[in-house]
Amino acid sequence: MDEEYDVIVLGTGLTECILSGIFSVEGKKVLHIDRQDHYGGESASLTLSQIFEKFRAGEKPRESLGRDRDWNVDLIPKFLMANGELTNILVHTDVTRYLEFKQISGSYVFRDGRIAKVPSNEFEAIRSPLMGLFEKRRMKRFFEFIGNYKENDPSTYQGLNLDKNTMKEVYAKFGLEAGTRDFIGHAMALYLDDSYINKPAREAIERILLYVQSMARFGKSPYLYPLYGLGELPQGFARLSAIYGGTYMLEKPIDEIVYENGVAIGVRSGEEVAKAKIVIGDPTYFPDKVVKTGSVVRAICVLGHPIPNTDNADSVQIIIPQNQVGRKHDIYISMVSSAHNVSLKGHYLATVSTIVETNNPLQEIAPGLHLLGTVLEKFIGVTDLYQPLDDGTEDHVYISKSYDATSHFETTTDDVKNIYYRIEGKELVLKKRPTVDEENFTAYE
Repeated sequence: MDEEYDVIVLGTGLTECILSGIFSVEGKKVLHIDRQDHYGGESASLTLSQIFEKFRAGEKPRESLGRDRDWNVDLIPKFLMANGELTNILVHTDVTRYLEFKQISGSYVFRDGRIAKVPSNEFEAIRSPLMGLFEKRRMKRFFEFIGNYKENDPSTYQGLNLDKNTMKEVYAKFGLEAGTRDFIGHAMALYLDDSYINKPAREAIERILLYVQSMARFGKSPYLYPLYGLGELPQGFARLSAIYGGTYMLEKPIDEIVYENGVAIGVRSGEEVAKAKIVIGDPTYFPDKVVKTGSVVRAICVLGHPIPNTDNADSVQIIIPQNQVGRKHDIYISMVSSAHNVSLKGHYLATVSTIVETNNPLQEIAPGLHLLGTVLEKFIGVTDLYQPLDDGTEDHVYISKSYDATSHFETTTDDVKNIYYRIEGKELVLKKRPTVDEENFTAYE
C-alpha cells in the first residue's frame, strides 16, 4: 500500500465505484479501499442471514424462507431509468457486459385512496382512471406537447419561454388539475417535493420527456433492474476499474486522512500510508466534513404475494405524492421478486421509504405499508443523510452525498457528475468504449 496514486477512493458504494471506473479508464492510477468485507457500502445487496444480522442481531430466519443464497436484499432499493444517466454510463463504459437487466413491470401512482398506472402518452391518458373526461382531454393535449417538444426548436414550445415561464404556468396553460399536476411532477418528473413548480419549466419538461422516452424504450415501465440485485452495479464498475489497473482492498480500515498544509495527500491504515493527489469517499469516512440534511426511513418487507391492485406484477414502483397524504415528501414503494433472482421462488421484496418529518418514522410510511397486504417479515431502519460541507477544491477531499429516499438513480448520477466536475473542472463526457454495441443492450421481460 505504501506507494503513490493519482486517486484514492474510500468506500465501495455505487457513486464511488462509478468514479473509480471512470478515472481508471481515463488512465489514472486508482486505489480503492473499503473497511467492509463486501462491495456496495450503503448500496449493497445482502443475503437473508446478513439482513437478519443487520436488523435483528441474534435472530435466525425461519426455515420456510429457504436457503441463504436465494436472497439478495437491497439495502437501498432503486431502479434505473431506461434512458437515464446511469444506463448511459453503463452502456458507454461497457459495464453492461457484466450484468443482465429485467424490466420493471409497472409504474403506479397513488391518488384519491387507490393506486393506478401512470399514463405515459395521450392514448394511456384517455384510458386512465386517474382523471375525468374533460381532464383526460387536457392531459392528452399536454402529452401531445411533450411528444412534439424538441429542445433546439422553440417553435415546438407552444409560445412558452421554458427558461422564464414556471412549471406552474405550463400547467395553467393546459388547465391541468391539482391531482394531475401531482402525478406528473412526482410520478413522471420524479421531483421530491413541490418546489419545482415555481422554477423555470425547462428542467421539468426534460424530466417528463426522459420518463416518456424511457417508457417507450422497453414498454411496461420506464424502469430497469439488474438480476441478482443492485449490489451487482458497484461490482460491475469495480471490475471495469480493475481491468484498467485499479487496485482494490476490502476489509481495510482507514485510521487517518493524511494532510499537508491543509491539503489531503493520502490515507493511513495502521503503519501503511498511501499517497494521492485526490481523495474521494462516502460521508462515513469524513464525519468532520459533512452536515446532516435529514433522515430516510426504509421498511424492507418480505411478501408471499404481489402487491394487491397491480395486476399481479412481479415488480412495480408506486409513488404516493406528498399532497395525497398530507406530507412534505413523497412516499416511495419499490417491489422486486424471485423473477429478478433476489428472493425465494414465490416471494417478493417490497421496500417503503420516505424522508423523515416527525418523531414517529414508522407512522410516516404507514400509507405505503397499508398497500402491501400481508407482510411475512419486516426490517425497518432509519438512515441519516449527509452532504459535504464544502466542494473539496481547497483540501482535495471530494465527498459524495448519501442515497436519498427516491426509488431511482437520477440523483446518484447527478452527484457523480458533480464530483467529477469539481475534480476535473469540466463536464463528464463519456467516450464510447470500442467494444460497445448499444443495440445489444436489452432488458428481459
